Amino acid sequence: MLIRFFDIIFSFLALICLLPLFLPIFLVLRFSGEGYIFYYQRRVGKGGKLFSLLKFATMLKNSPSIGAGEITLKNDPRVLPLGKFLRKTKINELPQIYNILRGDISIVGPRPMVPNTFQKYSKEAQTALNKVKPGLTGVGSIIFRDEEKFLEGKSNPQEFYEDCIIPYKNDLEIWFTKNASLKTYFTIIFLTAWVIFFSSSRLPHQLLIGLPVLPVELK
Repeated sequence: MLIRFFDIIFSFLALICLLPLFLPIFLVLRFSGEGYIFYYQRRVGKGGKLFSLLKFATMLKNSPSIGAGEITLKNDPRVLPLGKFLRKTKINELPQIYNILRGDISIVGPRPMVPNTFQKYSKEAQTALNKVKPGLTGVGSIIFRDEEKFLEGKSNPQEFYEDCIIPYKNDLEIWFTKNASLKTYFTIIFLTAWVIFFSSSRLPHQLLIGLPVLPVELK
């Protein structure tokens, strides 16, 4: 209940503060690219319930059906011009404040996955993830802030994603469900802001005690 209280307070204040930023983005997206502002995607929430996750539109409308599908590569041609900036700064994620206010997600939690990706996680991870709300940010979001760089240069990015990235994310999210607390909540909020400016920092591994070691394939 206490975390839900902070979710509502922080997201409401953020919505008010970010309105001056949102308005010009609305206008640019509406009159550029394909002319749509938001992107809705079905994600898996607490208890396995599906919900619509809200983001600013950064890619072509039919991008999940072309190119690399559900993963995004560095210099992906499906990304719209403004979308590159929005994705780099993570501003494209900010409309999820609405999902927080609705109670679909929390500020902190495992990243909500599309059903197809969720099914590739272990049964242990699926059971653990079903017990908590997904989040706008989380330990997986911090470690894989620049996920595209892990896929850069791979001959088969989809295979590498499934064989190397998903197993490690699997371990990270299990760690989170076992260590979820108010302290972890505020630590992850702080680290989310920290890695925006210091993306290569080792601070997440120093503050989040017991975090699974990064596999050699991802170093």
